[in-house]
Amino acid sequence: MATDERERTVEEAAVDFRYDTGDAAVPWAAVGEHLNTTDLMKLVTLLAKPKAGRATQYRAALGRVEAALNDLWLHAQPATKLRLGDKVKELESRCARLLNVKHACFLTNATAGFELALKFAGLGPGDEVIAPPLTFIATILYPLEIGAKVVFADVDPRTLNLDPADVARKLTARTRAILPVHLGGYPVDMDPLMDLAKAHDLVVVEDAAHAFGGMYRGRMTGTVGHFGAYSFHEVKNLNSLGEGGLLVTDTPFGEQFAKARFVGLDSSRQLPNWVYDVVALAGKNGPVVAGNHSTTEVQAACLLAQMTRLKQIIQTRRRRAEYLNEQFESVAGLLTPPLDDDHVKSTHHLYLLQVDPNKAGGDIQELKARLAAKGVVNIPHFAPLYKFALLRSLNYDGDALARTCPVAEEAFNRRFTHLPLYPLEDNQVELMARLVREAMDQMRRG
Repeated sequence: MATDERERTVEEAAVDFRYDTGDAAVPWAAVGEHLNTTDLMKLVTLLAKPKAGRATQYRAALGRVEAALNDLWLHAQPATKLRLGDKVKELESRCARLLNVKHACFLTNATAGFELALKFAGLGPGDEVIAPPLTFIATILYPLEIGAKVVFADVDPRTLNLDPADVARKLTARTRAILPVHLGGYPVDMDPLMDLAKAHDLVVVEDAAHAFGGMYRGRMTGTVGHFGAYSFHEVKNLNSLGEGGLLVTDTPFGEQFAKARFVGLDSSRQLPNWVYDVVALAGKNGPVVAGNHSTTEVQAACLLAQMTRLKQIIQTRRRRAEYLNEQFESVAGLLTPPLDDDHVKSTHHLYLLQVDPNKAGGDIQELKARLAAKGVVNIPHFAPLYKFALLRSLNYDGDALARTCPVAEEAFNRRFTHLPLYPLEDNQVELMARLVREAMDQMRRG
């Protein structure tokens, strides 16, 4: 076993406390109540719903599955590890190799990843972080929770990703971190942000929730900054049974990931008459309190299976994005998203479509209404964060902040929406393209 693998095994063991006493006159099992066939059938019926008009066949198939599970159970024994076991370790190892990083930690979700990264960064009350307004609220929840100040920098009009030039304008002496978001899976221009971070001793935490498997100038998205957090929520390109996330880093902070994920528990140290200690983590500015973000073996096994299809999934989405660009490039008033080139590879999680209201005969709100009427679902990810009641409750002035982010305001209100790319059928993608063209033609004709 290589040295780094031995060290990782020791680190995992140090935080893997459980009541598994093994053989004993009166044992205490690691799993309190084992799953049985009834439990597994509940999972089967949850994950596999009947198709319309196939209820009879569905019930018959369920009967065969239950019989097979009963037979299997005669030759199997229940799992004795349901969380943070071999599958979680295997997933983390595979992700670290794919992303070419030193440390990868499977977590409950990307939100937990942002929290842990910013804890290690030493973010505290009154500190400032810079983030784009067009993202999911999870990106900034931890700063808001602890009383840090979120400073919104505007976005690039082409990609709607964080604009490095506006980030530079909004730096202050209290800035501690930058939170770039790879919107829809298209990479942020990271080099200028990393230059700013180096010049001002800032920590960069990439919100790569949409971007697992993308690339920026030869490096995987999420690995350019000091930390990167990915999401495996149910709507993402890959999902780990509804929820899941991954935090990665090449910094030495990653050596503490296992304890950071599970309450700082360290069973390599014992209190007198007790079996473990609970330790603080070593953050950039001093001690850090861990959280509890443990993940399950079932989630990891599911994600490991999906990872074998990652390349195919992204290729399918890329082909559909290329097809839509071809269909829309000659439509007056439509602005298509940038595609892959020699420097960036998107995950194509979402297809970002913009209109030029001056040429389209209307703005994005009219196009969205026309598409909805034709049965084309489109969602403008995301509303600018400063518009939410949460921010108002924390004394953020939404109107004033809107004036500091004119591109984001214009884009959200008048210019952009997202179209789905997968898992649509090819004929659905073709239909969507035709209906978008029809809607644009109707808008121009008034």
